[in-house]
Amino acid sequence: MAAAPRIAHEPAFVLHSYDWSESSLILEVFCRHQGRAALVAKGAKKPSSNFRPVLLPLQPLHLTYSLSGDGSADIHTLKGAEWVGGHVMPTGDALLSGLYLNELLLRLLARADPHPALFDVYAGVVRVLASEHGEALEPVLRSFELLLLRDIGLLPSLDAQTLTFAPLRREGRYTLVPEGGLRAASAADRASLSGGQWQALQEALDDDAARYTATLRACAPVAAELKPQLRAVLQYHCGSPLLRTRQLMIDLQAL
Repeated sequence: MAAAPRIAHEPAFVLHSYDWSESSLILEVFCRHQGRAALVAKGAKKPSSNFRPVLLPLQPLHLTYSLSGDGSADIHTLKGAEWVGGHVMPTGDALLSGLYLNELLLRLLARADPHPALFDVYAGVVRVLASEHGEALEPVLRSFELLLLRDIGLLPSLDAQTLTFAPLRREGRYTLVPEGGLRAASAADRASLSGGQWQALQEALDDDAARYTATLRACAPVAAELKPQLRAVLQYHCGSPLLRTRQLMIDLQAL
């Protein structure tokens, strides 16, 4: 009988895990070349398991797993996991931010749909979260949200009004809304950016040579105004219920 086909030494991160049996876990992972995948880690909950100290979120891993059936099954079998190293687990607000990013990937990425460029951006963001650079946290999160929406085809062009295709006036104010894309801002809108600021973001997203760093620089001066707009768009595409990490942030702020 032929051995099951195997994916070996695949760069990956654990997005989430949940119980499968008394001793095993189901893992949702984000792989560089394979996209999002579900794996069963047999015996991972046993104290003696080699998987137990390795299968943690926000840690860079190399995974080896065998494909179930012809590879189209929902859940595959984990065979090996190795911690790549490089940084420690984020803590505090950075940890909560990392779990928020994981929830976005779980909600918005289809399984077996590779996004290698987005994987590299995610890996870079996780390194920042683990480095305790608190001042960089908001621009990093906003840049990831923009790049995620762009990569999965949910971000409209930011250099023209979405419904009319009218060009942006550099000094005009525009807001990004879930149902209508980019439009002229009104007095009722919570947040907006100038046409020049939106155009700078679009230019950064179009920079094939250094998209992440260019987007990060463009986000830095406008991160506070971008936050409510991007969060509304992301929640719209994630659907109901409210993202659990966002609800947790709201609850903590209310204490």
